[in-house]
Amino acid sequence: MARRILITGGAGFVGSHLAEALLERGNEVRVFDSFAEQVHHGNLPSALRADTELVVGDIADLSAVQQATQGVDTVIHLAAAVGVGQSMYEIARYVSTNTLGTANLLQALLANENQIEKLVVASSMSIYGEGKYFCASCGEIASGVRTASQLAAKDWELRCPRCSEALTPIPTDESKPLQCSSVYALSKRDQEEMCLLFGRTYHVPVVALRYFNIYGPGQSLSNPYTGVAAIFASRLLNRKPPLIFEDGKQMRDFVSVHDVVSATMLAMEHDTANGRAINVASGAPVSVREIARNHRQASRRRHPPLFCRYFCG
Repeated sequence: MARRILITGGAGFVGSHLAEALLERGNEVRVFDSFAEQVHHGNLPSALRADTELVVGDIADLSAVQQATQGVDTVIHLAAAVGVGQSMYEIARYVSTNTLGTANLLQALLANENQIEKLVVASSMSIYGEGKYFCASCGEIASGVRTASQLAAKDWELRCPRCSEALTPIPTDESKPLQCSSVYALSKRDQEEMCLLFGRTYHVPVVALRYFNIYGPGQSLSNPYTGVAAIFASRLLNRKPPLIFEDGKQMRDFVSVHDVVSATMLAMEHDTANGRAINVASGAPVSVREIARNHRQASRRRHPPLFCRYFCG
């Protein structure tokens, strides 16, 4: 059955892929986006199809959000300011866009005469902080953050809080306690928890999807806050070496934007995950060193990685 779907932040990397996939299935799609200069540089995304209904507005503007939510039966909430590092010095903007923006969306949905059929919200793996680890002596560990003195000594390994042995990373499932270590992560947790609470209170089916590191065609290479894969690609295309912090052995999970779109549509179309937060990942760990090597091979650039082994505390 065709739906009338609102995608907040729908002109972005994930949103434009998702809008196309939803239109292919016969749905009506409305995209609400502010076209932030940092992301779009004043240009409309070429990936958006002509049959997409486009509404320009700021998620932090309640009246604009109220207008955008009229007449839809499904909402996929992707709108967010993205970037861990930037969130630590643009605190007000991140909280306004992510936390207040989500509050505006929920307020607008509450005021609608017709209750929506489904709300899917984009959460983030960043809310876990450090992932899950295994200690050979003590078993599974949800480690804390590394201390300033440890980093100053260039001891990059996470260590067991009980026996101080180096930990081995293992897959992080949804049971791992949340540990926000940035304003961005805190605001994404706000988005997730507010939407799930709204769903429980007003009997609206809500699913929170904790996206891991997303890559794929159409990802911005000019936005420095899109992640390590895009940053490495941008540096190599500009004939600069990939810049690796610490020893490059940090493990990451990278998931294709096509898989993210599929997971999002499954969450929208089925009831299995209603009321829950679900990881969206590949399940395959990749080190930062491997990412740099793969990018060098794909781009045919010879620039070896530049390691930055220091700590500023």
